[in-house]
Amino acid sequence: MPPSKPLNLFLILTVTINLCFAELPSFREAPAFRNGRECPKTTWSSLDKNIHNPSIIHIAMTLDTAYLRGSIAGVFSVLHHATCPENIVFHFITTHRYGAELTRAITSTFPYLNFHLYHFDTNLVKGKISSSIRRALDQPLNYARMYLADLLPAGVRRIIYFDSDLIVVDDVIKLWSIKLGSHVLGAPEYCHANFTNYFTSKFWSNPVFTASFKGRSRNPCYFNTGVMVIDLWKWREGKYTEKLENWMRIQKRYRIYVLGSLPPFLLVFAGDVQGIELRWNQHGLGGDNLEGLCRALHPGPVSLLHWSGKGKPWLRIDSKKPCPLDSLWAPYDLFRHRSLLSDS
Repeated sequence: MPPSKPLNLFLILTVTINLCFAELPSFREAPAFRNGRECPKTTWSSLDKNIHNPSIIHIAMTLDTAYLRGSIAGVFSVLHHATCPENIVFHFITTHRYGAELTRAITSTFPYLNFHLYHFDTNLVKGKISSSIRRALDQPLNYARMYLADLLPAGVRRIIYFDSDLIVVDDVIKLWSIKLGSHVLGAPEYCHANFTNYFTSKFWSNPVFTASFKGRSRNPCYFNTGVMVIDLWKWREGKYTEKLENWMRIQKRYRIYVLGSLPPFLLVFAGDVQGIELRWNQHGLGGDNLEGLCRALHPGPVSLLHWSGKGKPWLRIDSKKPCPLDSLWAPYDLFRHRSLLSDS
């Protein structure tokens, strides 16, 4: 005799709950990082929503179950190399689905961390996202960086945005202190890259579309949106979220690009970005978007290593097929392996 409907419902709920918790890995507790003597003593509270404190470094990252291990490593790396780690506030963006579980994961791993969690309403991008070259690029949370000015308190006038697949190996205050001048956004630029490859022939053959780059301060260059310094005050004044959304609507109708949330940023900002030293985004370490093959570092000094692309270091390490540079990420991995769990 088949199980009754209440029993079926109970089994479904049990399996669903177990899966939710099974997807969240366990992490070792990070040490407490304290300020150096030269650091100004200051605090920041989300209750002081309209008060700007220039001594506080604000960093935004997204949090989800798939990239949680990468996010934890990224946070750990920032704190490890910071002169004033207690003056850093993390702003984590997540969806409603796993908010409570992700908060517990952060709190248990970083008991002394000053952080705030914001729920991103995926309905904001519902119907605006077009399929791209890689499924991971189509996730709604990948577009949350467009809405930072709306999500964060007005007192946060400047933000560093970091992707969840990078580590910082330098003092983040150096990145924070960069002058943006009249620009809304700062990022490392790669002017040697073929800019035409980021848009389809349908875009380049339409003079109305290409005219969007006219009037920029200089020729547009590619920049990676995984590392950005953003003036949120200027962003709000210029209504840049609306400009990005407009290009997403155009994309739905004309199919002018294939790379997720990156092209709208290029369309709105390329040619008007405050250039930052390339050392602050040694990107592409995850290979391309199709195969994720191993890559070498770009020439020059390194302050940040970024595994953009399909290959993620934690996945390659777990599969016993790491790339050489994945060994640079491994020391920041606080993941508690099953063998360690069994011994504890």
